[in-house]
This record gives sequence, structure tokens and C-alpha cells, in this order.
Amino acid sequence: MEGRVVYVECPRDAWQGLPRFIPTAEKVAFLRELLKAGFDHLDLASFVSPKWVPQMADSEEVLKLLPPPDGRDYLAIVANERGMERALAAANLTSVGYPFSISETFQQKNTRRSIEDSWPLVAAMLARARNGGLELVVYVSMGFGNPYGDPWSAEMVVDFVGRLRALGVRRIAVADTYGVADAERIHTVLAAAAAAHGAADLGAHLHSRPDPDEVRAKVDAVLDAGVRWLEGALAGVGGCPFAGDELVGNLPTEVVLPHLEERGLSSGVRLDDLDRLAAAADRLRSHYAV
Repeated sequence: MEGRVVYVECPRDAWQGLPRFIPTAEKVAFLRELLKAGFDHLDLASFVSPKWVPQMADSEEVLKLLPPPDGRDYLAIVANERGMERALAAANLTSVGYPFSISETFQQKNTRRSIEDSWPLVAAMLARARNGGLELVVYVSMGFGNPYGDPWSAEMVVDFVGRLRALGVRRIAVADTYGVADAERIHTVLAAAAAAHGAADLGAHLHSRPDPDEVRAKVDAVLDAGVRWLEGALAGVGGCPFAGDELVGNLPTEVVLPHLEERGLSSGVRLDDLDRLAAAADRLRSHYAV
């Protein structure tokens, strides 16, 4: 639909860096509130080692306690074959997300695997996901630049997206993992990728300072590039450790969704629930951050 936007709410991204463990029951209660409000795409779990992300150690239990997706999308992040095995065995899951960095340094840091060695893994994950009834989403991390001095250009992103498409990956989101892309760069990269490979099933996972004007400018840059898939988190929860600015977090959902409505686009989420849900998200952050 022309007036419809895919909006992915990302509690997993919001919670994973909190130092104190959020009890499973509280996670499930919050997720159920999101579902009641009409959120139908949730990035809510990850299957990585609890040693590295202890907050997500209960992902299987969280998924088991949720209502069946019934047409909604429940996504979990995986980084390797072991994560995929756990995802395939999990209840209620519909999609897995793989972070695939265009920065060689970050790919090594994040997955202990080079970019070139990761291509066969992506192909294998795609096949296993399809055979198991799951969809594979690839996040092109460091998609708008990196802090390491690794090569980067909009053309590299376009080529990366093209190679993923050729492999058979349908859903691809370009991520501002570094947290510093301005609206102009966001538009340039996404418009180039959309022109080369189509805007359908192309998304953006961005970060921003908590300035509504900055947030809206970045959203406009995505929309004006023809892209209709955005991601964020209520209250902007979820820092960006690579940005060097503790104020940089996820796009705040309570700013993004009303702006989409002003532009004649709908996410299917009830706007009158946003302030209450944003306050609940902020309470979780405050309580479990210390």
C-alpha cells in the first residue's frame, strides 16, 4: 500500500545494553502491551552467547510466552550457525536478523569472521531459514560510515545490497551503526540503493540525538528516498556505543510515528498509546540501568 510504512519496534536493541537483567515476566508484559497497541513488527530477541549479551539469555522463554504471531513479525538476531539452530528451535519466531558489516574491522569484532568468509555463512543461513519456515533479514551495519578508517562509499553500499539481492536475500536494512549519518548522507545512500535495486523490502535502522527536528529530518530523508521501512524504539532507548555521544540512541517511536501520520503514512499503531508506552519504556531503562 502506498500509504503504509513497515515500522519495526526494537525492544531487543533497547534492552540489550542494560546492565541489570529485566525479568522475563516484565519483558513479556511490555511486549504484550506493544502488540495490543498495534505494533506488528518486533525485533524482540537475540540468540547470541549470554556471555556477551546476558540480557537476552531468556529469549527462548520470552518467545514461548508470547501469543502466536498470527501475521505479525517476531524477529531475533543471530550471528552464527549456533544462533540459527536456536532460532529454528524457538517457538513463535518468524524472522532472523543477521548483522553483516560493510566495515571489515567491525565484522571481525562483531562476528569474529571476515566479510569474505561471511558470504558463505549468509547463503547457508538463508537456506536454513527458508527450510525452517523463517525469513532472513540482513542488516548492513556501518552502512553510513565507520570509525575505523575502513573504506566506505555509497557505491560500496549499493554493491553490497546488490550482492545480497543476487544471493536471494529479500529484506535488507541499512544501519547507521556509527550513529553520525546526517539527513543528507542518509538520503544519498538510500536513494542510490533504491534506484539500483528497488525500494521494496529496503529499510533503514538509524540513530539520533533526542532532538525532534533532527529525528524528523532523518525520517524525511528515508521517505524522500522512497524507502518505507523504518526502525526505532520507544523513548529512544538503546544507545549507540560507537557514536561517542551518550545522547545518541534509537529513533524515538513517539516522535517518528506522528510524523509519519502527518505525511499521510500509517504504521497501524494507535498513536494515543504512544506516550504511555514511551513512559513505560523509559521506566524500564531507568530501573535496570543501575
